[in-house]
Amino acid sequence: MQVVNWLPRTELPFAAPSRPELLEMPEPVVVAPVTPAPVAEALVEPVAKPAERVKIEVPRPSLASTRTNAKVEEEATPVAVKAPVVPPPRFALQLLRAGRCLLLVELPTGESFQTRDPAYLLLKDMLRAAGLPDSPQIVGEPVRWPLLVRGTMDQGPEAARDFVQGFLSARLEDAPCVCVWLIGLPAVRFAGEANAESFNRELQVDGLGSVWALPGLELLMEEPQRKADVWQAMRRLMARWKESNE
Repeated sequence: MQVVNWLPRTELPFAAPSRPELLEMPEPVVVAPVTPAPVAEALVEPVAKPAERVKIEVPRPSLASTRTNAKVEEEATPVAVKAPVVPPPRFALQLLRAGRCLLLVELPTGESFQTRDPAYLLLKDMLRAAGLPDSPQIVGEPVRWPLLVRGTMDQGPEAARDFVQGFLSARLEDAPCVCVWLIGLPAVRFAGEANAESFNRELQVDGLGSVWALPGLELLMEEPQRKADVWQAMRRLMARWKESNE
């Protein structure tokens, strides 16, 4: 029972006498109240709070400004324009020699002349009227364009012009002449660098000298009235090759 001292209220028989010091009540111990020491102010500086970031208001673009900016960017961005692909021209030309003249003639059918072809008979008549041999000599194989059916080689109009002029210039170096007849629009365009408006006119072409632009044989057969213009132009030029043949 955790009782240190136990004293009876009365004397017990045959019990040892009690000790008087045990009967004295001890004075109560007065415990002085403990005054709590004053809390010293903390010497440590308070941790500074992180500075709040200044919130910057970013203006949001309106719908109208967005459309305007997009339009400006579209106008500012250059658009790459692809050059149009020009199909290669198609023609066939035959080079002939009659006296001191060379004739670059469009082949109406694309095939070499035959003796009884109407176009060839008309050409013989024109040579006789010009005072030239009416049996012209064929010079080389016909020039057919495009050269290749397939491939990546440039076969446009400029390439065709360079090829025809180079071919004709090489033949002139082999045997010079006083005048080159360009008969037919392909011959006029790719050898004389001219067009149908130059028919029946004399032209000067670098590397080729004096050339005479003429309508094609098939066109002369379809439109006989053109023969009168050819005859008038021929009379102005006839003296040139006649003097050479004398």
